[in-house]
Amino acid sequence: MRECPVDSVTAIARAARFTKRSIKGDSKKQALRLALSMIDLTTLEGKDSDEKVRALCRKAIAPSELAFSNPLPSVAAVCVYPTRVTTAREALAGTAVKVASVATGFPSGQFPLEVRLDDCRKAVESGADEIDMVISRGMLLEGKYDQIRREIQLTRAACSRGSGGRDAHLKIILETGELGTLELVRRASDLAIDAAVSTPGSPSLIDGDIFIKTSTGKVQPAATMPVTLVMLEAIRDHFLATGVRIGMKPAGGIRAAKSAIAYLVMVKETLGDEWLTPSLFRFGASTLANDLLRQLIRLECPSAAGIVGGTRYAASYDTSE
Repeated sequence: MRECPVDSVTAIARAARFTKRSIKGDSKKQALRLALSMIDLTTLEGKDSDEKVRALCRKAIAPSELAFSNPLPSVAAVCVYPTRVTTAREALAGTAVKVASVATGFPSGQFPLEVRLDDCRKAVESGADEIDMVISRGMLLEGKYDQIRREIQLTRAACSRGSGGRDAHLKIILETGELGTLELVRRASDLAIDAAVSTPGSPSLIDGDIFIKTSTGKVQPAATMPVTLVMLEAIRDHFLATGVRIGMKPAGGIRAAKSAIAYLVMVKETLGDEWLTPSLFRFGASTLANDLLRQLIRLECPSAAGIVGGTRYAASYDTSE
């Protein structure tokens, strides 16, 4: 894995420029709808129950009770703990919404390796389409790169469905808020991508089989634009070298529609229009859906903009991401 130095000052300044772009009219409506379609709607709490997961799935399929002339898109996925995958799978049957599950000792990554791998296998066996794994930040900070590589590869192998179908997609959480520097974020991004794509015995990658993800949503700071920019640049450099498109998921702390649009601008200008799709870019930001819906109601249903409860998302609705 080659070293790629990061100019932190330049990265921070460039990331800030993306927030200055002005998008209005139909372009803004399209951006808001696109951002909604990219959300992984998430509940990762100790009080999660089957009924709470079913309610979340209903919101994922039909984000608003209002009648839009152009129906709103569903979100990309519902993300739950492995014990709730079966419930989500049943609730989302027949829809395009994916079932994602956190695994591998989320959020700490400090469980014994075999426990983490078994966590992943059980989620896949229960029907998860996507696995959000978390690396051991302690090992990364200790410089144990070969050990992290091996654990990522074993986790990708645990996502296999064998002859029963396509492997579950793998999202690799770096927990960037614990890494300290943008240079280490870049090193972790390169390591995660290289490990996942070189897993022995795995099928050939198609675009979006592998994602890198900023955060668990349990640590602050979570997603930031400079961190996401550095990760996008790692994805860009890998694509230029191999032609394989890796996905990206900023997670945690993205709550405003305006912020989401700035992220989309950054993706477009760093990676191109090809990445402006839920198959290659996601938001791990459930509360973001509230503001996206408020803005869409204001723009497309002005007569309903003042209705309390006009969306199925309560204003106070919050989750782990």
